Amino acid sequence: MKSLEGTSNPEFSVAMPAAEHKELAAHLLKSKKEEDVAFALYKPSDGARRFTALIYKIIFPEKGDRIQHGNVEITPQYFKRVCQIACSENAGIALLHSHPSPSIGWQGMSPDDITTEQSYSPTCATLTDLPFIGLTLSSDETWSARIWKSDKFGSRRQDAVTVRIVGKRLQVSYNDFLLPVPEFKDTFKRTLTVWGADNHAHLARLRVGIVGLGSVGSIVAEHLARMGMERVVLIDFDEVQEHNLDRLSGATLEDIGNLKISVAERQLRRAATARAIDVIGLPYPITEEKGYRGALDCDVLFSCVDRPWPRSVLNHIAYSHLIPVIDGGIAVRLNSITGMFEGADWQVQTVGPDRACLCCLKAFDPSHVSTERDGKLDDPSYLTGLPQDHLFKRNENIFPFSTNLASLEVMQFIEMVTSMGGTEYYGPQRYSYNHGFIRLLGEDNQCTEECFYQAGLAQGDTLFPAPIGHDHAAAAAKLRQK
Repeated sequence: MKSLEGTSNPEFSVAMPAAEHKELAAHLLKSKKEEDVAFALYKPSDGARRFTALIYKIIFPEKGDRIQHGNVEITPQYFKRVCQIACSENAGIALLHSHPSPSIGWQGMSPDDITTEQSYSPTCATLTDLPFIGLTLSSDETWSARIWKSDKFGSRRQDAVTVRIVGKRLQVSYNDFLLPVPEFKDTFKRTLTVWGADNHAHLARLRVGIVGLGSVGSIVAEHLARMGMERVVLIDFDEVQEHNLDRLSGATLEDIGNLKISVAERQLRRAATARAIDVIGLPYPITEEKGYRGALDCDVLFSCVDRPWPRSVLNHIAYSHLIPVIDGGIAVRLNSITGMFEGADWQVQTVGPDRACLCCLKAFDPSHVSTERDGKLDDPSYLTGLPQDHLFKRNENIFPFSTNLASLEVMQFIEMVTSMGGTEYYGPQRYSYNHGFIRLLGEDNQCTEECFYQAGLAQGDTLFPAPIGHDHAAAAAKLRQK
């Protein structure tokens, strides 16, 4: 078995784009009295501690594929057709069925459910070299899921911790037994008044990653700690330098030479309002496999990086692995002659399914990614030859700018998860220091038809490492042919 290796008991989850969820809900819940069924294909997403099945294609039943009589029976012709398609696409197989009304919440399994799924597991594992997945949809559109691990001793079931529906909103079905609702403290009394107990339980149980623990990332970390987040992953290989102290939250002279993630973890634990907080620090760049794999364990990622290569990798993760990325950047303008301040702007956007990607939003330039990968951004002679106002030299920033941007990123996170403001997604937001207003860039921003990242939606590890520098149009066309 090529997945679920490397950890003794990895966490298991399922994720699907919102469009696939909508189609499945319409099909599976069209009758309130009868169960229905569908197969789907998935690609694996192997994190450091979590295996996720990414649903990317639904294979609906055709005439003669199933027999409905309250319960539902699957005919051999349906399963055979699904196996043929899965083998041709090098994909795993998932069986999805409904429980009729009035089923609500995370569902258990009936003896018939167990027998059916267990019977499919060995064949699927042998044909696809991937474990078989089962999902159940209740009448309130809550998913439950499990993975079947087949070996010489038979098929064993492991329940999922979460099922994520990723679109403009992030909807998550939680297995309350494996990931219980947090115990609320008096500390949260006023917070709960704003967004309510259900929204708090949703926010607090997400595993949130922060990539880049510099000026913006360190402030985002403190926001999350005080909000009551329980599971946080910190990804950054860099150390604290003296020139960081004017804008790195919590850092002091004594921290010079220490890892930024160490400072951030200390601040997180000091500021945490949750009864318990699980902090994982990864001293690696997102552009290397250990940092990349750690990011795949997360439900949401904050992009607090200032270089094109890590941004491109995070952009890839947002689509290929269905993990929304909240990204922000600051541009400070200095007069090229006098060196005096002329203005500043900062922008924040969330990317993932149903949204334009960072590349198409011009948050990074693919040609600059190649420049960084070639090591030129760390070459003083290369940088010296660039104009003074070149973006590679625009690394000035001050703490108030970072604080404002961090706050905007966190607000996009809250709205994506709770929709308490009445919208699913604000769209890209740009703040102009010179004029003191926020401009909404609108939701009419679209990716181009040749966008490689959109073509790789839910393709998971098929595309690791992020294929920067390739012919994106040709790669997208190839993916669409599958």
